[in-house]
Amino acid sequence: MAREDFDHIVVGGGSSGCVAAARLVENGGGRVLLLEGGHSHRHPLLDMPPGIFRMINGSKFMHYHTTEPQPHLNGRAHDIPQANVLGGGSSVNAQVYMRGRPSDYDAWDAQLRGNNDGADWSWTAVLKHFRGMEDNNRLFNDLHGVGGKMQVSDPGHIDQMSRWFVQAVQAMGQPFNPDFNGASQNGVGFYQFMNRHGRRSSAAYAFLAPLDGDPRLCVRLEARVERILIENGRAVGVIWRDKAGIEHRSHAQGEVVVTAGALITPKLLMLSGIGPADHLRAHGIEVRADLPGVGQNLIDHPEVPIIATANGPYGYFGQGNGWRMVMNGLQFRLFGTGRILSAGVEAGAFVNPVDPAAEPTIQAFCVPIVYLDRDTLSLVENTHGLTVTTVVVKPKSRGEVRLRSANPADKPLVSPNMLKHPDDMATMIAGQRYFLRAFQTSPLAERIKRLAVPDPEQLDDAALADHCRRFVKTNYHPASTARMGADGDPMAVLDARMRVRGIQGLRVADMSAVPDINAGNTNAPAMMLGDRCAEFILNPA
Repeated sequence: MAREDFDHIVVGGGSSGCVAAARLVENGGGRVLLLEGGHSHRHPLLDMPPGIFRMINGSKFMHYHTTEPQPHLNGRAHDIPQANVLGGGSSVNAQVYMRGRPSDYDAWDAQLRGNNDGADWSWTAVLKHFRGMEDNNRLFNDLHGVGGKMQVSDPGHIDQMSRWFVQAVQAMGQPFNPDFNGASQNGVGFYQFMNRHGRRSSAAYAFLAPLDGDPRLCVRLEARVERILIENGRAVGVIWRDKAGIEHRSHAQGEVVVTAGALITPKLLMLSGIGPADHLRAHGIEVRADLPGVGQNLIDHPEVPIIATANGPYGYFGQGNGWRMVMNGLQFRLFGTGRILSAGVEAGAFVNPVDPAAEPTIQAFCVPIVYLDRDTLSLVENTHGLTVTTVVVKPKSRGEVRLRSANPADKPLVSPNMLKHPDDMATMIAGQRYFLRAFQTSPLAERIKRLAVPDPEQLDDAALADHCRRFVKTNYHPASTARMGADGDPMAVLDARMRVRGIQGLRVADMSAVPDINAGNTNAPAMMLGDRCAEFILNPA
């Protein structure tokens, strides 16, 4: 096929890729190619807030990575679903709008101060990106913006079960927090979401849709990038295949930006000869840059569920009730109200069960249903109830991503090692024990019929540890597999301006790049990374 030339190429149309591509077009005026391996985001179930519960367990819009057997989890392997759609996680997630806390970014900045490129990663520096992208329906102050492209809203519908959860946690001594992205994360309350009037505000809708028809932006779907083209130490383009399997070569006069996610970005770098030299040679790959940190330092937020059934019609009725979905959809169509306006996750909390005065160690998500998956299906009936998942927000466990082979079609080997560090297990047990108390606290306690998961007869520390090993899974936030680092850091893949060390014209701008994971959901930080990367390209040091 004829060679195609662009000013910049963005590999991966996820949250960060959409933002980076849009800004390079709008502010840079260049011609940008955005290559996305997945499908179009335009689908009614993706658009509506609760559609995630229909998509997460088996859908063309998701890729499913199965981890290597984890010895510390008794040999158990678990799935890590990742988006396979334009907009990435922002098109398939539960839409919770969370940035993390200022100390997350100040810690990044402290780690990166060994660079001489002037990049500032402090909270003050990144806040302007968050505010600039935000159009909040309630908040407008030093921390929140109005008029940006990303629509952020309060939940359109809140189930009474979620309200009882919030009241119960307050009764346990936690303050009500009206804004988890405000002055403090600590407390319990209701999340804000990236949607408006029952429609998802994904990165694809918010940032790419305004450019529909703009000849400067070329979006290719079902385009599988196989390798970055490198000539004389510079990234000059990519090799990719379309859905028919036809090979294409696209060239960039400016830069190549990789935003394929924390599992695929390191795979693509390694297939291109960028990574641990011995590992690449073992797969017959020519080494272009010996960077041992590629694929290492994998961090993910581990989550473990608590599930109880209700003693009345409280919460949404389980999963898969087609008639109820029809009725909810009809109510929304006729009146613009009802449960369709709920993303499912309505309430949550940030707590430190061990030291309430310190920064939170646990995030909780309250879902007013009995959430069933292959691990819990045989343990609880599909009925009214409540699921609360506890998440370790600053895990110490580290895993890795390695090549399975040199075949681009093969998924990588993923070993996240969640809860392997003993401190993570201790923190998770403390979080489980704390929120088990919430189920026994009024006004929630009066609506609970029985605790189904974990076993109510087995709640000592050893039993809770076994429960955690059996049920722990991803909170869908893999990160840090091609991280930024200071000059002289042997495991740093990127400098503080997100440039791949040893290769010119190549940057990484997704959650792979972060030195450590933020405390909370990662979708908003991913968009911030895309925005910052475009700024770095447009304003070179």
